[in-house]
Amino acid sequence: MREHFQLKETIVTIVADQESHIITAKGSIRYNRAVLERFIAGDPFFRSTLEPYDCPENAPEVVKRMVAAGNTMGIGPMSAVAGTIAAMSVEAMVDAGATFAIVDNGGDIALINDRSVTIGVYAGTSSVKDLAFRMPVHDHITGVCTSSGTVGPSISFGMADAAIIFSDDVALADAAATALGNATAIGKGAVEKAFDSVKPVSDIKGAMVIQGEYIGMWGDIPEMVRADVNYDCITKG
Repeated sequence: MREHFQLKETIVTIVADQESHIITAKGSIRYNRAVLERFIAGDPFFRSTLEPYDCPENAPEVVKRMVAAGNTMGIGPMSAVAGTIAAMSVEAMVDAGATFAIVDNGGDIALINDRSVTIGVYAGTSSVKDLAFRMPVHDHITGVCTSSGTVGPSISFGMADAAIIFSDDVALADAAATALGNATAIGKGAVEKAFDSVKPVSDIKGAMVIQGEYIGMWGDIPEMVRADVNYDCITKG
């Protein structure tokens, strides 16, 4: 089952075997967005800062995860909002009994999969088309998160058509994708240099940057396959 769901700025695609698990995911999104909104109302700086943030000890879980991820990458906590919301939604689905669950929050994906899954890549105007990752079976939640300087509304200071991170820490994957995208200047050498921004982080499994015709890779990348990518399935507003 696949369902498109939007709550204010949060736009997700939820995939599961049971409708009840989709309902659970939507409940998690509603709850964690409300918690986050209340926190931001008390401290608007949290939403605007692009720098590491000093997290209060009594902050809610969603805030703590965002801060930990952003601080690890040396950037602001909102860099991890989509991945954190996605991860907590899949966690709720797993708690409800799901062994197959995917939440794609605008290209920041959390999943647990008891069968192989093929995830298509969208890199905007890049000539790299019909490329996908074949994700092996996972008995734990993992993340595939993407940032872009040429696609979508998110802030990026770089020139990557797609900066992709693989990590079991989905919040970290989201923040790291932003950091990798920010670090990507123009040209093959600049793309290779950009990986220096994520190499020191032990919880990052692998990374990829697509820029124009060039694909740069570092670390452990899932099997890449050619696929007839259905761009209508892209999670967007």
